[in-house]
Amino acid sequence: MESATVAVSDQIELVIEALSSTLATYGLSVVGAIVTLIVGVWFAGYASRLTGRALEKTSRVDDTLSKFFASFIRYLVLAVVVVAVLNQFGVETASLVAVLATAGLAIGLALQGTLTNVASGVMLLFFRPFKVGDYVEAGGHAGTIQELNLFFTVMATPDNVRITVPNGQVWGSAVHNYSANSTRRVDISAGIAYDADIDKAMAVVHETISADTRIKPDPEPFVAVTEMADSSVNFTIRVWVDNADVWPVKFDLTKAVKQAFDRNGIDIPFPTRTVHMAEN
Repeated sequence: MESATVAVSDQIELVIEALSSTLATYGLSVVGAIVTLIVGVWFAGYASRLTGRALEKTSRVDDTLSKFFASFIRYLVLAVVVVAVLNQFGVETASLVAVLATAGLAIGLALQGTLTNVASGVMLLFFRPFKVGDYVEAGGHAGTIQELNLFFTVMATPDNVRITVPNGQVWGSAVHNYSANSTRRVDISAGIAYDADIDKAMAVVHETISADTRIKPDPEPFVAVTEMADSSVNFTIRVWVDNADVWPVKFDLTKAVKQAFDRNGIDIPFPTRTVHMAEN
């Protein structure tokens, strides 16, 4: 009985000695790793918030991009912290970093198209060639921008069809933004008969333009004869309006010019053809 008690006592002493030796060997490393982890997690959050606030003060950087960069900084700091903690325990971090780099390269090659869309999304969010609500033509499609994220640009066509375009396709093409400027030009064509009075027709057009208060006097409206077509003498009418009035003015002015010509006896001819009959 006494021998069994002595054996248990010896085992306990051996365990205590082993724990003491382990603490003596790794105690400082464990404490250092815990301190590094706590400080690193705090600093990751602080750096993320600081980056987010700094980017939010810049009008050229979209909120989505600010959140993306803030999150990226946080995870980057956390990755450095993990490597530092492993280094506290003598882990060969160089080989670990090499393995992670190789894995990252393989993943990058596998997701090349997706990463291209992400990079293009970052560029679109940073340079902002358009914003939500703009009517644009880009990537082979035209529509009103509804959403812009890191992967896709979402448009709505005039007949309310939803189009999702990869950002790489949008960034790699010319972007026509019809909503960027406050004013736009409206172009209209009109034709009169060859025997009609050209000067009278131009005066009627100018009167019709002056009656529409939506048309801006500066730049001055442009009315000129631009073509002698098969059946008519054609005018080109160019006026400047607010961006929101482009289509209403185009439709209304076309109608108003036609009605003004009718009131003033100015003919708008149908296409005609003269046929000469040869006698036997």
